[in-house]
Amino acid sequence: MPNFTKMAIKSTFIKLLNEKPLSQITVKDIVEECGVNRNSFYYHFQDIPALVEEIVTEEADRIIAEYPSIDSIEQALNVAMDFARKNRRAILHIHNSANRDIYEQYLWKVCQHVVSSYVNVAFADKPIADSDRELLIRFYKCECFGMVMEWMSSGMRDDMPEQIRRLCELRKGMAEEMVERSLKRRG
Repeated sequence: MPNFTKMAIKSTFIKLLNEKPLSQITVKDIVEECGVNRNSFYYHFQDIPALVEEIVTEEADRIIAEYPSIDSIEQALNVAMDFARKNRRAILHIHNSANRDIYEQYLWKVCQHVVSSYVNVAFADKPIADSDRELLIRFYKCECFGMVMEWMSSGMRDDMPEQIRRLCELRKGMAEEMVERSLKRRG
């Protein structure tokens, strides 16, 4: 059973993160808003960066469990951006903070999962070399990560889902062509 105090601290932190930048949130703010003492905070978390890391890691794990397979790169990109859209201010506050690397690690983990799922589903019946499969995964992971990071750096514009849809139209067949080249090389 999840610890109520720990969950309350996380929930309070996310609420505060939606209100102000990460650099302006203190342990004192969290415990006062949450109604617990400092010792309770430090019992569960070493510091605020540890709290941030646990929250984003749990979210990455939740997304991975929720989407065991991905059918398209468009779906992969939308999954990677979904949590950020739902928690726009909080994510931008983390993105613009000294703890940005924690969010980037989360995003890498999510991108790795969604792209691996896509490649494994889309090309399950293709006997491509493992090295080529890993190269495809790395390429699409970097594409996914780069698109999301650029979107965040531009303030999370509302037009990104349409841009992703259009990009996927423009690049339709590209993955299949890469797989065909891999098969020719192997054959």
